[in-house]
Amino acid sequence: MAYTPRSARHGALLVGTVAVLGLLTACGNGNGAQTSPPVTASGTAAPAADDTTSPASGTTSAGASPPTSTPVGTTTATASAPGTTTSSGSDTPTTSANSRCHTSELRAAVGRNDPGAGQENFPVVLTNKSARTCTVHGYPGLAFVNASGTQLGPDPERESGSPTTITLKPGQSAWAGLTFSNPEISGASTATPTALLVTPPDERDHLQVAWAGGAVPVSGNSSSVFLTVLRPGTGP
Repeated sequence: MAYTPRSARHGALLVGTVAVLGLLTACGNGNGAQTSPPVTASGTAAPAADDTTSPASGTTSAGASPPTSTPVGTTTATASAPGTTTSSGSDTPTTSANSRCHTSELRAAVGRNDPGAGQENFPVVLTNKSARTCTVHGYPGLAFVNASGTQLGPDPERESGSPTTITLKPGQSAWAGLTFSNPEISGASTATPTALLVTPPDERDHLQVAWAGGAVPVSGNSSSVFLTVLRPGTGP
């Protein structure tokens, strides 16, 4: 047997050990996954998400609805709607719903006929009988009725006009014109009412006024009855 020097045998042993270690490293842990050393990255961690409202900023996280409120010193949509008025001696606007005259605060009357050109013209007057200032706006509702309360003829037709809000202090009045063609001239069918029912604007309850204006047209040719918008005062 040939003699192998000790140094040569020691070198061969080292080479074999290195080869075995290299083979084990390539095979991994037996399931195909390879083990990698941990990696350290520099930077600053982001703060955790906060699902609550920050008291300092007043902001709300995504997905949450902000609370609704009416800021102090502002008015709601109702208070700023068209038809608002300003009371005497005050700069604070009030809604027509709050300041309008209610049926119980008004008195109705029918003024004297002012005929002309084949037309009969009656002012229908609403007077504030209450102790407070209130408003009326637009057209009243009218209906002729007989002694049993049955309506005679259709509702009056509204003439074109520009409604305005009329402020009525206690004792003040507003009027609307009730107009129709003279039945003797127009040839319309007639009836003689006992009363006229007057409903103030935006109200449901009516006021009943005795009718002394004679026959009114209820059907046929030229039987329409017309009504004008309310205006300040008691008549033309």
